[in-house]
Amino acid sequence: MEYRHLGRTGLKVSPLCLGTMNFGPETSEQDSYTIMDAALERGVNFFDTANVYGRQPGEGVTEQIVGRWLEKNPGHRDRIVLATKVYGKMGDGPNDQKLSAYHIRKACEDSLRRLKTDHIDLYQMHHIDRATPWEEVWQAMEQLVREGKVLYVGSSNFAGWHIAQANTLAAQRHFMGLVSEQSLYNLSARMIELEVIPACQALGLGLIPWSPLGGGLLGGVLQKASEGRRASENMQQQIDKHRPQLEQYEALCREIGESPADVALAWLLHQPAVTAPIIGPRTAEQLDGALHALDIKLTEESLNKLDAIWPGPGGQAPEAYAW
Repeated sequence: MEYRHLGRTGLKVSPLCLGTMNFGPETSEQDSYTIMDAALERGVNFFDTANVYGRQPGEGVTEQIVGRWLEKNPGHRDRIVLATKVYGKMGDGPNDQKLSAYHIRKACEDSLRRLKTDHIDLYQMHHIDRATPWEEVWQAMEQLVREGKVLYVGSSNFAGWHIAQANTLAAQRHFMGLVSEQSLYNLSARMIELEVIPACQALGLGLIPWSPLGGGLLGGVLQKASEGRRASENMQQQIDKHRPQLEQYEALCREIGESPADVALAWLLHQPAVTAPIIGPRTAEQLDGALHALDIKLTEESLNKLDAIWPGPGGQAPEAYAW
């Protein structure tokens, strides 16, 4: 496993990040333990969760599962980089969501309790809060860092200008600011190439793509349909919309000799701004499949063909749309 620095930090993480969103709703607790054990054994040291995962509002079900796994394996905590998130609704009160200092403090304490740890390695803002000034956000985060409850701060689903604004004000406070951004990014969703990726590269943020398979669209969906597997109504609409591209894509994957899911992950790993795509296996077998993508080296010709099938927005802004 070749570890990568998370953005401009000295922290090294595995080139794939284990996403835990399926733990609880889709994957049993025991199977979740099996996946985490296997990931750690294979060298994956970057685990991502969120306080809202688990589909039971306010309960933090997925964090609890991760916490019980850590409690059962006390030596594992110092072997992983543990990331979670704050922003989502965690109660019925007016201050039980978003990024007020009040909520950040309480949400952090609650996550620490559920995760059964005394610190969070990467505490990510799950979304931008336009109603809370950055001075308040950074004051709250600085306090958590001083107390040793948080080591690094990241963002998720931010626009490029949000990243620039946040880190400009953090620098004025002599605070490190954001070290990572977690964004929707895959072959079929490349909008962040306009401004988010340039902002990350300019300001030293590691990029952590979520939904690397486009919700399954890039995972060989046409082949699965031919085998009689029924797609959801939403996925069927996506298939109908992108059918010509999917036919070319899956044909190219057959030519390369790799599965569509592995090619989609490998493409992300070839992008210079990417630190670690988030994989969300529901089974240990899916974890093994995702790890295979680390061994795939795409040729320049294959990368060019993938760009032609799934074109991006045309480069960085403003050239992509101005001239």
